[in-house]
Amino acid sequence: MRVRSTSRELLAVELSEVLHEGTRQPWCRVALDGHPLTGTNELADSLAEQLRLRGRHVLRVRLWDYVRPASLRLERGRGDPDSFRFDWFDFGALTREVLTPLRPGGSGLVLPALWDAELDRSPRMERVRLTEGGVVVVDGPFLLGGGLETDFAVHLWMSEKVLLRRVAAENEWQLPAFDDYQREIRPDLLADRLVRMDRPERPAIVDSLG
Repeated sequence: MRVRSTSRELLAVELSEVLHEGTRQPWCRVALDGHPLTGTNELADSLAEQLRLRGRHVLRVRLWDYVRPASLRLERGRGDPDSFRFDWFDFGALTREVLTPLRPGGSGLVLPALWDAELDRSPRMERVRLTEGGVVVVDGPFLLGGGLETDFAVHLWMSEKVLLRRVAAENEWQLPAFDDYQREIRPDLLADRLVRMDRPERPAIVDSLG
């Protein structure tokens, strides 16, 4: 395995350079996949800012803004890991409202958020037109291996031991879902870039698994 240590800031710069040079027409759909503790949200925001500095129109979408209503999320109870993995997030809506419109020949109209989990209602946002050459950056868990169409995917990996040490007690019940996802889907093999995040302040880019 060939690994390079970097900083969070330089990681965002490197990813933005790869995307800016290699993906442009008509749009680019980027997925940052991983447990929230790996910093997917923060990296997605930094990546979006770096791409904007390079003149790209960028839209941020958070999978946590594409959750299902509480009546559906909690149908199997509040502590079911399988429910968390398979029932909480509306991947069908994410495809319909974000990914499909950015296919070649698509409308370019993207809905930034579908559902407010805290208020348990729609935020009633307007669709945003992403100009050609624009980039949508989606972050969240379980984004790989389920048929979502993306053009570039990054998996932020954190070991089970570190996750268990860092996770809040009220979220420990979710960890088996991430273990199953890692074992069954192998997002580390599916992603275009793999980054080890056991030390989030010093990400380690995996250049080769061999």
